[in-house]
Amino acid sequence: MKLNYKRTILVGFAFFLICAFWQAYDNTIPLILTNKFGMSQTWSGVIMALDNILALFLLPLFGAISDRSHSKKGRRTPFIVVGTLIAAVALVALSFVDMAQLNNIKDVSAIDDPAALVTIYEKEKDETLLTPDGVKFTLADKFSQEEFAAIRSQIQDGGKTHTNPDYTNYVVPARQAYAWQVTAESPATLVFFIALLLVVLVSMATFRSPAVALMPDVTVKPLRSKANAVINLMGSAGGILVLVLGMVFATASVRNALMSYTAYFAVIAAIMLTALVIFLLTVREPEWAAQMVEDSVRYGLEDKPAEAEQLAENADVAEPAAAAEPAQPEEQKGLSPEEKKSMIFILLSIVLWFFGYNAVTSKYSVYASNILHKDYNLTLIIAQAAAIISYLPVGMIASKVGRKKTIRAGVIMLTVAFGVAAFLRDSSPSMLMNAMFALAGIAWATINVNSFPMVVEMCSEQDVGRYTGLYYTASMAAQVATPMLSGLLMDKLGMTVLFPYAAVFSGLALVTMHFVHHGDSRPEAKKGLDALEDMDN
Repeated sequence: MKLNYKRTILVGFAFFLICAFWQAYDNTIPLILTNKFGMSQTWSGVIMALDNILALFLLPLFGAISDRSHSKKGRRTPFIVVGTLIAAVALVALSFVDMAQLNNIKDVSAIDDPAALVTIYEKEKDETLLTPDGVKFTLADKFSQEEFAAIRSQIQDGGKTHTNPDYTNYVVPARQAYAWQVTAESPATLVFFIALLLVVLVSMATFRSPAVALMPDVTVKPLRSKANAVINLMGSAGGILVLVLGMVFATASVRNALMSYTAYFAVIAAIMLTALVIFLLTVREPEWAAQMVEDSVRYGLEDKPAEAEQLAENADVAEPAAAAEPAQPEEQKGLSPEEKKSMIFILLSIVLWFFGYNAVTSKYSVYASNILHKDYNLTLIIAQAAAIISYLPVGMIASKVGRKKTIRAGVIMLTVAFGVAAFLRDSSPSMLMNAMFALAGIAWATINVNSFPMVVEMCSEQDVGRYTGLYYTASMAAQVATPMLSGLLMDKLGMTVLFPYAAVFSGLALVTMHFVHHGDSRPEAKKGLDALEDMDN
């Protein structure tokens, strides 16, 4: 039994463009909301949860709709095309609204400009503000106007340039408070920004489930962990490319906290469209899906579903002789009570580890700038690179020891990584934080490669889109709540609560995985391994 890696890579270009978008979104939107609109971490978390709120409803909906689609281009491809085109155009348009807000706060948008700092001081000197570490202060108690105007974003220490702690602790909160005053007095730009953001998020939500469901559509069940490893590798490649662009555009630099994102977003949109073109030119969804159905029936992995004739018709390929007989609709088989229990606990586990992981991904760009004084792009690249190296080995390991054991090992590694990171600060060795993110990258690859196949392992081929929607409903439910909850705790207790929060939730996922007893790969299927040895997808 062999996986067709070339075919899987080509299918993975859909996930490549999805991950490229979300990497840019997760890194830049929180910075725009806090730096330019002056939002608190709580309200920023609310906005960051919008995509997940939409996803709760739209991912299962469009997964189910695509299950029943019979387009000549396939069940999934039309959704991918339309969603990507709208998202790419709306993303570029979003950058112009960002520029409009930057113009609204132009009086204080010049970094290190003494006149801008005087304006901030006069507006905010008597207001109670909060440092990133959760300490309350007022500018008047800390600085005179002259002292505050003399603060610079960077300082020289031993011949090296460092971020000035006074700048991140006092100037940044004061600048954000000023930006929020401007936003509150004239909220039209924020309303327009959120409205356009909704267009972007809805368009992305319409094709995420169809794009992910395409992999099991063209891959037989025993090979799905390996195939999912390749798909996630493609996603990580998209994420790394965006992080490299972040370093090129210096999006993590304190001096660029109020930069224009127009060129950056335009490049992201171009990457998405390029990946879409490659996908359209190379992927033959109807033909590959029909071949997967026939292979599954031939080797005893599935009974022949009634939809097979439609798939074959769309693919314009001849039915084998054995399929010439009138097809009988497959009896819909529900989950057994034990399978339902396993499904509930695997979905609960997904909720818990996303509670921890998404809190970090949605807040790390802010955390790194204010607590660690480091470039978040480099650290996240290390995590993505570690994940890429791990995907294929993890898929192979899971095929040997089982998906559940592999996932539990990943959850342990993720908990350790977040637990150690909780104790690291700007004075800690950069190598140590990088090592923890590398470990987190390996852990997330270990979890991601196997969790989705565990869910769809328990469903029939007709329901792959629906169960893909269930998987994403669980993950998105967590991602609705965790940006808001973690943001609220960061506002109340300081930003340093982020990693302890993440470690607790990932640790709880280890407990719930103990009760999952179904969804592991079953390579022996109905006719045994002997029949599968000759199979080549």
